[in-house]
Amino acid sequence: MRSRMKEVFWSCVWPLFLWTFVSGQPSCPIEMTRTELQTPNEMPTKLTFDSAFMSPIVHSFLGSVQPNPFPKDLLVRVIKDKDFNTEMVKEVLQYQIGFLVCVAIGILYIVLMPLIGLIFACCRCCGNCGGRMHQQQTTNIHCKRRSFYLSTFLITVLILAGNICMFLSSANTSETMLRSPTELTEILENVKGYLNSIPQQIQQVMDESNVTVDKVKNNLVETGPLLGKLIQNGLKGHLDPAFNSTTEIGQVINSTSDGLLQLNKTLELLKPKADALQANLSAVRQKINNTLHMSDCVNCTSIQPELDKLSLDGSLKFPDQKDLSSAVDKAINADVIGQANKGRDFFDSIPEKVTNETRLNVQNALLELEKLKTRISGVTKDLPLDVLKNASAPLTDMQKSIEDFSPYIEKSSQISRSVGLILSCLILLVVICNFLGLLLGIAGLNPKDDPTKRSGTSNCGGIFFMAGVGFSFLVSWIFMLLVLILFIVGGNSYALVCRPWQNKELIQLIDTPGLIPDFNLSKALNLNTNLKIVNVYSDCQKNKPMWITFHLNDIFDLNSKLDVSEYTHEIYQSFEGAQINIANITILSPEVKTQLKNFSSSASSMNVSNITQQINDVSGTNLSLVAESLDILADKQINQNIKEQLHGEAKDLRDIQTEITSDIMPLLLELNTTVKNLSAVTSQITVMMKKSTVHFIITVHFFLQESRAFIDCQLEIFLTFLHWVNQTITEKVGRCGPAAAAVDRSEELLCKHLVESLNAFWLSLGWCMMFLIPSIIFSVKLAKYYRKMKYLDVYENNNFMMNPFPKAHLKPELLEN
Repeated sequence: MRSRMKEVFWSCVWPLFLWTFVSGQPSCPIEMTRTELQTPNEMPTKLTFDSAFMSPIVHSFLGSVQPNPFPKDLLVRVIKDKDFNTEMVKEVLQYQIGFLVCVAIGILYIVLMPLIGLIFACCRCCGNCGGRMHQQQTTNIHCKRRSFYLSTFLITVLILAGNICMFLSSANTSETMLRSPTELTEILENVKGYLNSIPQQIQQVMDESNVTVDKVKNNLVETGPLLGKLIQNGLKGHLDPAFNSTTEIGQVINSTSDGLLQLNKTLELLKPKADALQANLSAVRQKINNTLHMSDCVNCTSIQPELDKLSLDGSLKFPDQKDLSSAVDKAINADVIGQANKGRDFFDSIPEKVTNETRLNVQNALLELEKLKTRISGVTKDLPLDVLKNASAPLTDMQKSIEDFSPYIEKSSQISRSVGLILSCLILLVVICNFLGLLLGIAGLNPKDDPTKRSGTSNCGGIFFMAGVGFSFLVSWIFMLLVLILFIVGGNSYALVCRPWQNKELIQLIDTPGLIPDFNLSKALNLNTNLKIVNVYSDCQKNKPMWITFHLNDIFDLNSKLDVSEYTHEIYQSFEGAQINIANITILSPEVKTQLKNFSSSASSMNVSNITQQINDVSGTNLSLVAESLDILADKQINQNIKEQLHGEAKDLRDIQTEITSDIMPLLLELNTTVKNLSAVTSQITVMMKKSTVHFIITVHFFLQESRAFIDCQLEIFLTFLHWVNQTITEKVGRCGPAAAAVDRSEELLCKHLVESLNAFWLSLGWCMMFLIPSIIFSVKLAKYYRKMKYLDVYENNNFMMNPFPKAHLKPELLEN
């Protein structure tokens, strides 16, 4: 029986599956999730201070000093030609003409400033250059004093501003020098992390390939459950109605059998009582008829019509149900529910059957998958990763060198901080002298006082002015020498390194063939194209992958490496031998269908309406009305005997009615319910027979199509994975943004922090040195208005009378005049 149910099941499975496959192939049941590639952890910069607060001024000044473009050709010739000829020196000097002019001005300052200071000191010792301790009193003396005061104040403020910038830039310079070793180490560490992350990402791709292959192998090992589940899902919507309909037919047959048993049982109880009731009613009717025909019965003929109607409204003669019972018994013996359950059991055994039928094919497919796994693993081995490994060693050596030089750099930073602080304090000393002179001078000066009677406070103010002038002469030429050295170094660093670095001109210089001996990026990577560093840098700034940046497609055909068509073909071939030989067969045998048709015909031929009509007729019988008519007629009788007979016969009718109500009616109601239920159940048989009577035919190649669909599903996982591998290697692996960030960070460290702060320092110091010249002039001029004079002078004003004073107090020159 089980073998026959297998045939029945497969005869319906494959046509339905073919229809399912054509109408809509279910999606692959396994979805692979890919993890994101690991990216290197970058150490952020710790240089948070702003070193470019004076950049606009510095850049503007250096742009005026050196407006020439980057001398790429000249530098190439200078680097390649070790011997400098006259023409090359001339070109270098011509390019540096702006710096030479500034150097000449600086040298002139360095030479003239101490010389002028010496001459100034000698003149003052001889009583010249403001050395004479008398002051000519003119009408505009106060206006001159205020003008000199305001000019000195403004110039001193400008020197103080330069001094502040000096101090800040010096602090930034020393801070940059102090943190440079750590910053350079972290930059190199970021580059090493990037280089090390590329093999890790490649290894991650390889690991993903192993996971994918193993997952597909597991799927093939579980072909029975997976493929069987797909078949079950495809057939479930079509077989469940047939199975349910067959089960419902069995339930209808059982319900019909139960209904017939209940009907026969009720009829067995009802028929004896109905027959006895019919006999009693006939006897009472005969007695009443005899009484009514007595000669002494008064007006008895009037009730004769009612007596004629006195009978049960129905014969209670129910048809025999032997045919239906026989059909039900045969249908029960067919065990329709059992067959449906066996069909379900066989439906549940589909995975096991698929496993048994495909065991050998799966083994062959697993062998091909091992070959495919080896093929995919070999893809990443051909990538030129040795270059990256070789590049990490020099970076480690550089980190070690930086670590060795760190103490010296730290010491240089401390010296730079100390020198900057000392220089700032020395300039600040001049500023303090000027401010003290301005403060004490104006605080102690009374414009009405005699120049020879000025207060000590005012005199101290003038002395502070002269002290600032003397100190300016002493240190300004030394400071200008430092400015000149830092200007040459910092200015050229900006013009020849930082500015072309930002404009990528410096990188283009490195790309010049033959500039760096034995350096060829394309040759190092075995590339067929001419790869330029500036293009690599531009791509890395856009965070492009290594595949695009280094044009690896020129040396490595990734598409051919990932071509697995030969393996997929072998896997298809291994499953093409899987066959299930099943003959053409129908789901219901002719015997079962005949039995079900007989059952349906017998159920349909049952005269339910006749039975229902008889039940309704008996239910409508009412003998109490005739009994009441007899009692009324008895009351009209004169003959006492007839009267008593009529009353007795009325009582007999009421007893019969009571018997009908108490014994017959419950059975009739039960019979009515049974008949209605039986009628409702049997009415479904015809419809269910149409649903369950389905003919299925199977051919052998259907299984091959389904197995191919399953393999398509598994290979789709591979194709998706290979697309991910291709996309990952060409679009994600080795994104070189960290490398460009390291270059940019190096440029920021060198240019933005070190060179910019260094340029800001010498520009601030030079600013102070240049304003020391007017500071000296105005301080000397203003000091004369605050210092205490030894000789008097008169106003040359005829409208203003001066008190006479002894000639002994006048200077010799005035006495002569």
